[in-house]
Amino acid sequence: MSAATSGSGALAFTVDEVADGLCAYVDASPSPFHAVETTAAMLEEAGFVRLEETEPWPQEKGRFCTVRGGSLVAWSTEHAAGADSPMRVVGAHTDSPNLRIKPRPDLARAGWQLLGVEVYGGALVNSWLDRDLGLSGRVTVRSGDALEPRLLRVDEPILRVSQLAIHLDRAINDEGLRLNRQQHLAPHWGLGDAPGDFQTYVAEQLDVSRDDVLGWDLMTHDLTPARRIGRERELVAAARLDNLATSHAGTRALVAAVEQAPVEPTTQVLVLFDHEEVGSMSERGAFSQLFPTVVERIVGQLGGGRDELHRALAATVIASGDMAHATHPNYADRHEPQHTIAMNGGPVLKINTNLRYATDSLGAAAFRAAGDQAGVPVQEFVTRSDLPCGSTVGPMTAASTGATTVDFGAPTLSMHSTRELAGAPDQAMYAACLAAFLSPAVPLRRVPA
Repeated sequence: MSAATSGSGALAFTVDEVADGLCAYVDASPSPFHAVETTAAMLEEAGFVRLEETEPWPQEKGRFCTVRGGSLVAWSTEHAAGADSPMRVVGAHTDSPNLRIKPRPDLARAGWQLLGVEVYGGALVNSWLDRDLGLSGRVTVRSGDALEPRLLRVDEPILRVSQLAIHLDRAINDEGLRLNRQQHLAPHWGLGDAPGDFQTYVAEQLDVSRDDVLGWDLMTHDLTPARRIGRERELVAAARLDNLATSHAGTRALVAAVEQAPVEPTTQVLVLFDHEEVGSMSERGAFSQLFPTVVERIVGQLGGGRDELHRALAATVIASGDMAHATHPNYADRHEPQHTIAMNGGPVLKINTNLRYATDSLGAAAFRAAGDQAGVPVQEFVTRSDLPCGSTVGPMTAASTGATTVDFGAPTLSMHSTRELAGAPDQAMYAACLAAFLSPAVPLRRVPA
């Protein structure tokens, strides 16, 4: 593998193509709702047909995708032999920790107009201080005789959470920030003794009347563009890399994989879930029936029923992607010493014997085989035994489908910060490995010889 290219043939990706593409993808996707629209546009350009869940689906082979809120499922049955063909699935999530606007957000304090926010997910809250913040997400409005969701995106610096000057807290550099999420994180967006009118502001942005704004799923986003950084531009600094880097790599992988037939008949699938950062317990999270329902309908497209569905799932392999902790040079003692993770060292298998990750030897073998096929190295991450371990959509997806599942990621620093760090070559290796996983050259047998 050269420094500039990962993979081979139809599954080859250049570093600049994928890393620069990731920067554009992140900038276009400030919220999960925008992320799935950005993804759907990439897929539609590659010939995928968007289907609505409420409509009948065509009973034929092809490339398709469907969107539910901030989640998306895309699939190709072009290389399936029949309704019981196994599936290769890449999973990821579209949401990231941030500050979300409360239903009644308008506040006034000390001559300032503020907005009430709630912390979404496990955010590094100090990283939201002194940032120029925009606003994005979904608003539901009354449109004529119907209720209609609208996307909203304000890429202007309308919000800021200012931190306290050191003169007023001399111990801050020694004792660290002591942030109260209710008291200290409300962004200010104007001056005045009376609260502002957020609902009117939203209505003006959407060109509707104030009374027609009936609800919102709105969040703040950092306005700093994604950038290639480092002496040799070998790093990517951006918001929402966890987990838009996997969503982006998975989308590129699917587009490439459908052009190359796997060694055995296979249905190739990409699923991007919302709400992973808060436990996935929603109508579109990994705990929902979204993915099992779509899988059943895919089998139905190929003329199958319940028996074919269960036969297909019994031979399916799912790769659940979420970002992995690169070994931090300033905090190396926080990492498992036998499992150092190098930035730009390749994709990372994530393993936990208490099943916070779903990886077992079957799934690990399938992922390593994909790395060999793509010509990229595969690393292994294990959390220190004396530290708690995070989790992913992998275990719940494995439990809901019964399919062999492997958890993986790409090396990252500053995870859950407003601005995270990843490797540029890693992004090309990530996409190449996932494309090989979706179009495997070596089948996986689940029954011992």
